[in-house]
Amino acid sequence: MNSERNKERETLQMNKMKRLMHIHDTERLRRLTAVGLRAFTLVILAAWLTGCSHKEPREEILKVYNWGDYIDEDKLAAFPDWYQRQTGQHIRVIYQTFDINEIMLTKIERGHEDFDVVCPSEYIIERMLRKNLLLPIDTCFERTPNYMRNLAPYIVRQIDAVSNNGRMAHDYAVGYMWGTAGILYNKDRVPQRDALTWGTLWNKKYRGKLLMKDSYRDSYGTALIYARRKEIAEGKTSVKDLMNDYSPENIHTVENYLKALKPNIEGWEADFGKETMTKGKAWLNMTWSGDAVWAIDEAEKVGVSLGYEVPLEGSNVWFDGWVIPRYAGNPKAASYFINYLCQSDVALANMETTGYVSAVATDEIMKAMTDSDAYPTPRNVAYFFGERGRRAHLNPIMYPDSSVVARCAMIHDAGDKTPEVLDMWSKVKGDNLGGGIVIVLLCVVGGLAVVVGYKKYVRHQHRRLSRKHRRKHIIKVS
Repeated sequence: MNSERNKERETLQMNKMKRLMHIHDTERLRRLTAVGLRAFTLVILAAWLTGCSHKEPREEILKVYNWGDYIDEDKLAAFPDWYQRQTGQHIRVIYQTFDINEIMLTKIERGHEDFDVVCPSEYIIERMLRKNLLLPIDTCFERTPNYMRNLAPYIVRQIDAVSNNGRMAHDYAVGYMWGTAGILYNKDRVPQRDALTWGTLWNKKYRGKLLMKDSYRDSYGTALIYARRKEIAEGKTSVKDLMNDYSPENIHTVENYLKALKPNIEGWEADFGKETMTKGKAWLNMTWSGDAVWAIDEAEKVGVSLGYEVPLEGSNVWFDGWVIPRYAGNPKAASYFINYLCQSDVALANMETTGYVSAVATDEIMKAMTDSDAYPTPRNVAYFFGERGRRAHLNPIMYPDSSVVARCAMIHDAGDKTPEVLDMWSKVKGDNLGGGIVIVLLCVVGGLAVVVGYKKYVRHQHRRLSRKHRRKHIIKVS
């Protein structure tokens, strides 16, 4: 009996020791794991700190912010080698794109982005100068010629027209591409005489066949020019004065004209219009000359004949230019990049890629673009190329005759009137819903209301039954 009790005590003691050993081992393992994790963390932290110590120098990075599809990729890729040959320094390009001027401007204004070089439109350049958001472009290169001198004097004059706050714009901006606004039309559906007047946009026979640029500035100018066409013809006002007149009366006039235009509009487009025109789905497109050049070439491949005209009432001429934001991290490389783009071969490659017209006006450009077989009628483009362009055989859409340019003007920034113009634009665009879309939206809203109402009813019934059940339970207990 005693021996059995002794064995039982020995067994209990042994089990106790095993439990203690297990607890000890578990604690030891926990401590070892903690030590291991701390060691691993230190290794990772050391590696991260080591990586930070070898961070790429900012002077070896160029951050470019440009419109989408607005540069030749091969020429962009060739810039680092060119830069190294000129300066002996390495450079890596970080390239980003935007599709709305105001989005780009917002990023620059906040100062959270250290873009080195960006490509805004003329009115945004004007606004950036007014807000002191730009650095002057350095044109003193050590071994490199100043290719910025290749710009057409006409473009430089356009740039200087946005000067303000005592700053000459050409010190802060270099022209890149330029063009006009006009009417792209299907030649089989629309006669040329119709394309020569803005009034065609309001013609009821083109109901549902019109595409409009989703641009409040171009739409504003177009509507006001047409509304005041008689005053322009009589010399009482000018295209330039009208397009930059944001009086309450004119804003109201534009709103009424644009709303009257809407039955003809198949859609407001930012970029898809040119492709839609090539397929013959729309007959008219208020658009930019660069888009028209691309569309005409592409449409010809599929047997669709398109043309482009700048209406006789007048229109706007525009340009985009390169600038260096005040928060740029590498203004030196930015100046070299702008200079690089002003070389004739680079400008030609960018023109071929985009369909737009470079601001560069060298003999090489004119020679490469001349085609007397395709354009037998000579045109006067001396305003751009000087005397050698007096009788030039160039694409009249890309290089319009001086008589066409004479009836065009640049649209300036609306300044403190911008909110009022945008409010008008929202009224025009806000009720641009077709009847079918409105019905669908009403059905969706109605359906949601039914669902919400049903859920409320179910919750109400559930609470009512619950209260009824509790009352019965209380009565039964009492």
